[in-house]
Amino acid sequence: MSIVRLVIGGGLLLWPAVARPCSMCRCGDPTFNALGKDGFAALGWHVALDAERFDKTEGDPAGDAESLVEHRYTLFGSYGLGEKVTLLARVPLSERRLATASPAGTPETVNTQGLGDPEIQGQLRLWRSRFGAGVGRRASLTVTAGIKTPWGENDVSQGGTRVDEHAQPGTGATDLTGGLAFLYLLDRQSAVFASAAYRHTGTNSHGYRYGSSVLANLTFERKIGGRLDGVVELNFRNAAQDVVDGSGTRDPDTGGSLLYVTPRLLLDLGRGVVLRAAVQIPTFHALNGFQQERAVVNVGFTYLVGGR
Repeated sequence: MSIVRLVIGGGLLLWPAVARPCSMCRCGDPTFNALGKDGFAALGWHVALDAERFDKTEGDPAGDAESLVEHRYTLFGSYGLGEKVTLLARVPLSERRLATASPAGTPETVNTQGLGDPEIQGQLRLWRSRFGAGVGRRASLTVTAGIKTPWGENDVSQGGTRVDEHAQPGTGATDLTGGLAFLYLLDRQSAVFASAAYRHTGTNSHGYRYGSSVLANLTFERKIGGRLDGVVELNFRNAAQDVVDGSGTRDPDTGGSLLYVTPRLLLDLGRGVVLRAAVQIPTFHALNGFQQERAVVNVGFTYLVGGR
């Protein structure tokens, strides 16, 4: 328990001073999701593929409202250089269904699909403890930095008209992310992981800017059997309201704070292949305006190239 209190306290110290709420930001640490605790110490190549379902409603149900369901498929790759540096890249494909309704109009549904915004990230291990008996290096502190490119599709049109921003597969803007991650091995069967990051969002060519956000995560992982690991996470997001045009007008039904509790299972199939399944369950929210975020389902697999 003293270790858990230390991790929580350290996470609060690492918390950025400004907490700004993004209507489309995901909770959770994508690197930990794909690679687990070994992703912050792994050599060589890893590849992963994830499928995720996201469901959200914005706007007053009695007035103008929109409901978005997204299925996202993300190809992930990482390469560890020695013991200190890891390079990572993510390429998402997005399928979206946006349904809009208003008291004065006919409900409309827009379906889109296309390339999301690829992201590149680097990790640098700032510190590692000495080797401990039976567990190897017991603790590590890592700094992360990344850039989300504007290369996703952001000009999808139907009937000669550009579709709503939330139906676009990509944001059309450059985002910058920086943060810290701490890993502590309690013993050979269990570990605690914590991370905190700030994502600074850019403005696209149409004047739209998703709200900048702070993301924080606290995770406990434990071996259940020879091939099965169980994980419980707390995933927190605090995001600013979206800016909808060049005049600085903000969308009142975006941004705010949200906490997920996330159970996850990992099954080692051998030969370097691990299957993963998780459900992010919203448990606390202080969202702006009229918003409802539902559970996020994530399934995927990770492959260590050359693994056994």
